[in-house]
Amino acid sequence: MKNKNPKDANVYLIGSGIASLASAVYLVKDAKVPGKNIHILEKDNILGGALDGSGNKDDGFVVRGGRMHEKHYTCYWDLLSYIPSYDDPKISVRDESFEFNKKFVSNGQARLLKNGEKIDVSSYGLSLKQQAEFLRLLFSSEKSLGNKRIEDWFDQAFFETNFWHIWTSMFAFQKWSSVAEMRRYMKRFIHLIDGLKRLGGVMRTKYNQYHSVVIPLKRYLDEYGVNFDLGHEVVDIDFNLSSDKKTATVLHLKDKDEIVLGKNDYVFITNGSITESTDNGAWDRPAKLKGIAASGSWKLWKKIAKKDDVFGNPSPFCDHIDLQKWYSFTVTLKDNTFHEYMENFSGNVDGTGGLVTLTDSNWMMSIVIARQPHFPNQPKDVKVFWGYGLYPDRKGNYINKTMAECTGKEILEELWYHLKVHDLMKSIVNSGKVNCIPTAMPFIDSEFMPREIGDRPQVIPAGATNFAFLGQFAEVPKDVVFTVEYSVRTAQTAVYGLFETDKKVMPVYDSIHKPKVLLKAIKAITG
Repeated sequence: MKNKNPKDANVYLIGSGIASLASAVYLVKDAKVPGKNIHILEKDNILGGALDGSGNKDDGFVVRGGRMHEKHYTCYWDLLSYIPSYDDPKISVRDESFEFNKKFVSNGQARLLKNGEKIDVSSYGLSLKQQAEFLRLLFSSEKSLGNKRIEDWFDQAFFETNFWHIWTSMFAFQKWSSVAEMRRYMKRFIHLIDGLKRLGGVMRTKYNQYHSVVIPLKRYLDEYGVNFDLGHEVVDIDFNLSSDKKTATVLHLKDKDEIVLGKNDYVFITNGSITESTDNGAWDRPAKLKGIAASGSWKLWKKIAKKDDVFGNPSPFCDHIDLQKWYSFTVTLKDNTFHEYMENFSGNVDGTGGLVTLTDSNWMMSIVIARQPHFPNQPKDVKVFWGYGLYPDRKGNYINKTMAECTGKEILEELWYHLKVHDLMKSIVNSGKVNCIPTAMPFIDSEFMPREIGDRPQVIPAGATNFAFLGQFAEVPKDVVFTVEYSVRTAQTAVYGLFETDKKVMPVYDSIHKPKVLLKAIKAITG
């Protein structure tokens, strides 16, 4: 039964990623829960989860990654249509973002490189057999795929095609990722297939997503008196479990405090996190690979999963770090040389090119030059770019170390080698005008791991009376993980499912059933 007395309800949100922040917005706006009755419990001392961005020109800026957007993120853009932007309270984050993307349209002209030169991506390079397998996968049932890997579906030659190089670098799928998740992506983004070669249809925020999205959300929630309880880690949850009802009763915190849930209290649980246990290295120090012991959400999910089958199964998502990890790096330059070179080389001004992938890199390295400034506190004479490597356990083509073993300086040396700019950048590096901070992310690809139906719990499990699961590891039919849209959709599902409102969860954009879209996609795949 849905709650009809929101004024007396208390809601505890475990984790402070976009799913929790969105839930808090919908709780105050649509469910009419008083802000003072909402508590966001966060293990760390900063909000935002995977939407991050920090640093300064002297210590170096850091973004662990960036979630790509597109215009059909219906839940996400709905949420941000109510939130005033970072720079101008008179314009919403949504309107600011759409206006920004009108000015800076993604049209990558150097999407794939080999031997430092552009690759012709006019064709995806799929054989007739691979085209047939692509279409067969598109129309297979998810249930029939089970926990198969992508490499179980396609032949090995598929992984050398332009299509795979574009797909794997853009979405971070690996050969051993779930083919069921790949199928969801194919169906969900079929309207983008013909433009993926140049990143057509990809949208981004004005600044990094911490400043463009998280801070505006916090400001909005602050006005309603929502409580941000940072440094509060929930380590276990007690439940009253019966055959037809399941009720959360007590939250156990790390400092041995308890929160006893009353009859009108609720808990929303972010189970699992792609950015848990991350570690930053430095110019002269590699990043350290951590694991479950350093996490909060994974340990919590493992504990509560033992209590009932409907709470899902975290093991497929977190027990194989060597298959889930990759490393990113953020570069800060007090010099324009590299950005000017890349603009001339690629034909893209910053903010219009997106991913540039080095297909002959042993690390499968890609870089992104966002529109500058990428941080509000970034001076005009400072430039920032981001990159990552999908295969951090392989030795470099130039540096005789694995990416995981490399300092920031060594990662840049490998990049300069592939781009053939060692001589150009040598004096700038020697002058100390460059910094590179590597980041180890042990769980970043965890949501793509092969899994069975039921491993992700339902947002509101059968019989749940006062709790819900949020984020990338709750089940949302048809939608795709590793997106902000997925997380916000879980927030809508939780709030509208547990509280009496006049709202319904917004439908997933269903482009797969639009004949014109499907025909364009087939033409692109077979071209």
